[in-house]
Amino acid sequence: MDDEVFRALADPSRRQLLDMLNARNGQTLRELCAGLEMARQSVSKHLTILETANLVTTVRRGREKLHYLNAEPINAIADRWINQYDRRRAQLFADLKTALEAEPTMSDNDFVYTTYIKTTPERLWQALTEREFTEQYWNLHHETDWKPGSEIVWHMGDVSMAGPGQVVLEHTPYTRLSYTWHHITPEFAKAVELSDDVYEQTSREPLSTATFELEPVDDKVKLTVIHSGFGPDSALRTMIQDGWPALLSDLKSFLELSTVH
Repeated sequence: MDDEVFRALADPSRRQLLDMLNARNGQTLRELCAGLEMARQSVSKHLTILETANLVTTVRRGREKLHYLNAEPINAIADRWINQYDRRRAQLFADLKTALEAEPTMSDNDFVYTTYIKTTPERLWQALTEREFTEQYWNLHHETDWKPGSEIVWHMGDVSMAGPGQVVLEHTPYTRLSYTWHHITPEFAKAVELSDDVYEQTSREPLSTATFELEPVDDKVKLTVIHSGFGPDSALRTMIQDGWPALLSDLKSFLELSTVH
């Protein structure tokens, strides 16, 4: 995968496409073509290469296909290789990593992140839904029957989070899971050491939606997390920007290194 990422980044047109998505995420092919002096077919080919390298993730919204910049491959390269480069090259990668993880300035404030995990859809599904697994890498578990419309209660140690509208939205085993993101309670704020100001802001925000899409790819599963429903000044959106990549990295390590089935 590293070779594909390096090849994808080697072309200036593809780097320009990433810059455009960094400036405004979630663009259609038509919108991306409008900002480039090249044929639609050429833009489409460049996007295919970026998707193959996992630098771009696509999400269907009705009849449109939206393109999102995905920071996961850059995170992986930075973690694996950056210390082996000289200072100048390391700084170039650090700048690119920072740009890819920067808070987007788009009006559609969704968070979209894709990673590939060497596991099966069944086992990944267990890791997302079963207490035996979630407590090992997430330090929490969900209390629910996983039926659409059912209440979902979050338990993190002695802290429980429940409230109106906190429900399962979709439960299609091994393919797609979606639920409303939990209520921010005083107990949760204390447990994660939120400041009073941040707690006051997050507790007033509406519930957001976390969606997990699973797709088998050879001996791996492509996992795309879409977290949506944030306002333009959402404090929670800022928090999950770093939280999801770290959590998904722990999930990936847990599944690929664990021998529990």
